[in-house]
Order: sequence, then C-alpha cells, then structure tokens
Amino acid sequence: MPHTYIKRILDARIYDLAVETPLDAAPLLSARTGNSVLLKREDLQPVFSFKVRGAYNKMLQLSEEELERGVIAASAGNHAQGLALASKHMGVSAIIVMPRTTPSIKVEAVKRHGAKVVLQGDTYDEASAYAKALVAEKGMIYIPPYDDPDVIAGQGTVAMELLRQHPAHMDAVFIPVGGGGLCAGMAAYIKYVRPKIKVFAVEPEDAACLKAAMEHNKRVVLPEVGIFADGVAVAQIGKETFRVMRECIDGVITVSTDEICAAIKDIFEDTRSIAEPAGACALAGLKKYVEGSELEGQTLVAVHSGANTNFDRLRYISERTEIGEGREAVFAVVIPEKPGSYKKFCSLLGKRNITEFNYRYAGSGDAHIFVGLQINPAKNERQELLEMLERKGYKVADMTDNEMAKMHIRHMVGGHAPDELSHEVIYRFEFPERPGALFNFLDKLAGRWNITLFHYRNHGSAFGRVLVGMQVPPGERTLVNQALQELNYRYWDETQNEAYQFFLA
Repeated sequence: MPHTYIKRILDARIYDLAVETPLDAAPLLSARTGNSVLLKREDLQPVFSFKVRGAYNKMLQLSEEELERGVIAASAGNHAQGLALASKHMGVSAIIVMPRTTPSIKVEAVKRHGAKVVLQGDTYDEASAYAKALVAEKGMIYIPPYDDPDVIAGQGTVAMELLRQHPAHMDAVFIPVGGGGLCAGMAAYIKYVRPKIKVFAVEPEDAACLKAAMEHNKRVVLPEVGIFADGVAVAQIGKETFRVMRECIDGVITVSTDEICAAIKDIFEDTRSIAEPAGACALAGLKKYVEGSELEGQTLVAVHSGANTNFDRLRYISERTEIGEGREAVFAVVIPEKPGSYKKFCSLLGKRNITEFNYRYAGSGDAHIFVGLQINPAKNERQELLEMLERKGYKVADMTDNEMAKMHIRHMVGGHAPDELSHEVIYRFEFPERPGALFNFLDKLAGRWNITLFHYRNHGSAFGRVLVGMQVPPGERTLVNQALQELNYRYWDETQNEAYQFFLA
C-alpha cells in the first residue's frame, strides 16, 4: 500500500547533496487568477532538477560490493545529471547511455560531473536497451529513472518539504508526470499526512500515458509520444508508480504545447527563472484547472520541476506563448487584390494590435493573408472577430489551433503553386535532430518523386520538423506510403489541411 512509502521518505538521507528548495509565491499569476499560487522550486537543485533526489537515495541503499561494481543508467537528461552528480559525490564510477539526439548542454553537464557518456540510438528506448545490455556484460548496477521504490521515495521528499514549509491550509498540488516517480512519491506522502489536499497529475496531451492507463485501468503503451516536453515524454507509465498513483491522485490534467509555453512565460515573469517544458507542465495544469473550475481564493501549488533547456528553444517557445495564453488569434483571410483593401481590413480591427501579417502579391483577383491579432483572453474576442469579419463579407478561417499553420505555413506565405503543378501531396515529419539527419531524410526521399515544397526550422530540440510537398501520381501513392514506413519517422498527411489549401495549394 502507498502508506509504506512514508517511512522510506522520512528515512531518505539525501541532504548532504540535494538541497531543500524554497516554496515561492507567484504574485503576478496569483493576482491574475484570483488564487494564491505557489511554486515549489526544484529548478534550484544542484542539477537544476528534482532528479538528484531519487538517484542519490537509490545509490545510498546499495551495498559496498554493489557500489564497487559501478552504476549505469539510460537517460535523455535530468536523471543522467542527477546520477552523475551522486556518483561523483560517492566516488562511484558511472556510465550514462544517452540518445544521440540529446542536446549538447545535457551531454556536457553529465561529463562535467565525471560520468562516462555513451551515445546510442535516437530514442530513449534504444538507449535503455543498450544500457541493460551493458549491465549484463559489465555487471554494473542499473539505476532506473522512476520505477523503483527507493527512487520514488527520494522524489517524495519534495512533498515532505512542501507540507513543512506551508503548514497552513492548502487546496491542491499539481505535479508533472512522465514515468511517474515524482508524482507517486509526493502523492503517497501528501495523502497520508494531509489527505484533504487534492493532488493532480499533469502531463502533455501528446504524451498522456497516465491518462490512458487510468482510462483502461491498466498500463498501456502509447503508439506515439510528443517530444516537446522531453522530460515527461514517456510512452508507458511505470508499473510501481501507477500502482501508487491510482490510489492517491484526484485526477489527471493534460495540457497542450501552447499551454506549456504560456506557463514558461508565467514562471519567468514571477521568478526570472526559465523553466524547461517539463518543468512548467504542472503550472500549465494548475492554470487549466482554475480556468475550468472558475476557482477563486484557493491556495494552489505547482512543482517547478526543472530548468534544463537549450537556449535556442526559446525562439520556438516565445512564438507559441501568446496563443497558449489565449492572447493571440491567428486567421487566414481573403481580401480583394486592389488598392485600399489592406487599409480597409485594418480599419475593421480598430486599435487592436496586429502581431503578425504575412502577404505576397499574387496577381489579380483575391489576396490571401495570414494575420495574428492580439485579443483579451477574458472575453470571447476570438469568436467575435471571426463572426465580425464574416459579416463584413470576408472569407476567413481560424488557424489558431492548426499545428501545421503555426509550425510551418506562417513562415512560408508567398503564393500558390503554379497551374501546371499537379498531383501534389503534403507531409509533415519529425525526425531525430543530429548531424547528417536532414541529409539522410532527403536522401531517402529525393530522386523518387519531385519535391515541390520544403520547409524546415531547427528549434533547438531533439527532433527536427519538416514540411514536404511532392509530386506523386495517384497510381504511386501506395509506394509513397511504403517509403514513409521505411523511414520510420513520425509523419502526418497534411494534403487536406486547411492552411495548405488556403495559402499554397
């Protein structure tokens, strides 16, 4: 039963390495939501993440003989850094197997702590399989990232600190979930000591392995996992963590990429800390909970779980933040291709700020524009704008929730394909971002079909995102599908996407 974790958590002797992190108020967010919002600052650990707690607690349970054999783990970042620091502190040799797609900032951080880094595979699963093969070969001790009682207990010390730091009334705590170690440990402690506090697990919509498990009443493997919030991008919840959480949590909240980006901005404005996407996941869930329940006057806590992010990812995060906050609407609009049309269109918008405007002259007839508009999230301005433009006779499409439009089309608006271009199909891809990956991608596709459109942007993450157009006769569509299966990359057929049809088809 989960209460068996209480003694393990109380006995965790981790504070000669891990630190007790502060519980900080978020005054700006509190004022905006009408609630008292607090942040548990796990980004202030020595490795900028809570992961050092569980890794170190697990190592403290090993015998002298086991420590002499050395430790090994597979990780894309935070667990790797926590284990590397713990190993250095205890004078134990460590090997960390990391995917080749791991950002260099995390690889170098692990090396600085003295661990040996082995780059293997493009995904965590491939790295994990190799690490377990090394365990059999070298006899080293495998330190799991989350699905282990001692790791769970180490992470549970976050809750022990939290309840001691805030003995007054607390309504709910929001905790990010990947494999579930942090949430399981914290939920077990909170529900035993102060059971009236609600505990909510928060995970990305595109990596919602806990939600799927709760719905099926058993663990399931997600067929695909989104990689934006890489610290919580897990295809299957842990066995032990699921056993604990299904008894201790009050619900699961899923959040979108845009909502996570907005939460990163909120954390920065209140603390001047830049959270990694997984680190802001819990706050995104807290905001969604408040909005959905229309709560006021409650005390709500979100765990800011980490701050390990590449600097160049901030460009992408910044682009998505306004939409995530509900402060920007993105529309595709048809206006007459004649003098004065742009001025007339802008006059209808009044003094509302235009955040983006993309247009290219395309001859006589109609012009297609891509426009971003600042809106008030407290009002239904997005729908009101849409209806107003339609009443004025404009053909308009709402692109605010269109992933392809936000990721690619907004950077490509420049005219439709020529009339002689026929049989064009459009695909959106994600592929491992490492040296030579883009060439490898092109090498497998180019030469078989004429590439008619191509857009790629590096967002500083582990995976590159590409939009590709190809001329494929109808009789060869099955061959395309076979080739895409051989690539083994995530992909989406976007030929019927409204954004493509509107601007580029």
